[in-house]
Amino acid sequence: MLHPNRVLIVDDEFIITETLRIYVEDMGLEVCGTAATADSALEMAHAHQPYIVLMDVRLQGERDGIEASEDISQQVGSKVIFITGSREPATLERIESHHPAAVLFKPVSEGQLGSVVQKVLKDAPPSQA
Repeated sequence: MLHPNRVLIVDDEFIITETLRIYVEDMGLEVCGTAATADSALEMAHAHQPYIVLMDVRLQGERDGIEASEDISQQVGSKVIFITGSREPATLERIESHHPAAVLFKPVSEGQLGSVVQKVLKDAPPSQA
């Protein structure tokens, strides 16, 4: 079962990961983990069942965030919010083809992230905790 108060952060840049962690925790949500690769993101999503995954496109390793998001959405059911620095049309088309919950462009402000997360959480099932 997905946990509406849990967020997984997937980005291979430490400063961005930590900034997003602060933003998420300031919203009163739990960061259940961080990952820098597609494989570790999928592993953590299975282990922690986050309702939301904040996903960068470019990650360490052979697979990217778009591939990871497809696996996570299909296997776990988490909602994926892409946070990317890319505005390349081909990349944006790939992102959109995977039906993300939202797409934000770096740099992301706390207000932007909070607004999008709240919209995504409106569809979350009531917490069973």
